[in-house]
Amino acid sequence: MLKPCPLKVVGLLVSPAVLVACGGVGGGDEWPSSVKAVADQAVENQVFVKGGTFKLGDIGRPNGTPYMVLTDHALPPVEVKVDSFSISRYETTWGEMEVYYEDVGRAHLYEDDYTDRKYLNASDDPMSPYYNRKPARVPNYYEAERYCEWLSDQTGLPFALPTEAQWEYAARSRGRNVPYATDTGEEHNDTYLQRPREYIDPSIPPSGNMLSHDSGIMERRPVGTYPPNPLGLYDMSGNVAEWTQDWFEEDYYKHAPFDNPSGPVGPPDPEKPEKTVRDWAGKGGGFGGGGTVFVRSGVHVEAPGTGFRCVVNHPERIN
Repeated sequence: MLKPCPLKVVGLLVSPAVLVACGGVGGGDEWPSSVKAVADQAVENQVFVKGGTFKLGDIGRPNGTPYMVLTDHALPPVEVKVDSFSISRYETTWGEMEVYYEDVGRAHLYEDDYTDRKYLNASDDPMSPYYNRKPARVPNYYEAERYCEWLSDQTGLPFALPTEAQWEYAARSRGRNVPYATDTGEEHNDTYLQRPREYIDPSIPPSGNMLSHDSGIMERRPVGTYPPNPLGLYDMSGNVAEWTQDWFEEDYYKHAPFDNPSGPVGPPDPEKPEKTVRDWAGKGGGFGGGGTVFVRSGVHVEAPGTGFRCVVNHPERIN
């Protein structure tokens, strides 16, 4: 299993304060730097999710009002069935993406370091926003999709991006009635990024059970810093927003099929091809219920800055 923070980072001695900020003192393994190591870890980190039925969408507060008041994209909630699958315990990291880019010969595409769009050269320094254990915010949807396909090539297993139904079913620990994918189902936001940029210090120990902040900088916490949801999945509320494989349609829930919904067959507007992105707490969307696990919106397939995790579409445990 991936360990959130190593005792030793290659080429750098790390202080105990930084280790705490990384998610606790533990482990001793070097970050996987070979294709085989990344592929083996990807399989090991898959969490099996037994299939079932649940209501996809904003199921509402106990008083009957919806959590999300700014849009109705998650309404009406619709009962659907999801087959068993496995999903990554963690968001994909900068370190894993660098191994992928180098292996497929695409590293040269992302070597420019301008503004906040540096998508290569993962850092061994926990102080860096590109530290190899922090979640990658990839340059576009297709790199996320290709990464999961690359894992399929390396392992022979059917890796893919999750459908949004799979994503929400797993985030809500098989469809529980909770607004946040945290250990308690509630939001206790880390104050880490709620300070002027010049005072953000990655050695500050984490607080709360998730990180949600509308920050223009790339800085986030290493994967696994906060407690997982009851299913054992980390950062499905907060850290970074995540791609799903579904094309985005605002009123999709009004006609979604019962069995394994996977979105429209193509973009409703070919001039504006958008995929569905979940976990808007990872973009700081807390106002008006915007940080809850139900929120969905479309992001252009070429837009940078969204993270992801992969699933394995196999009906039995793979590890």
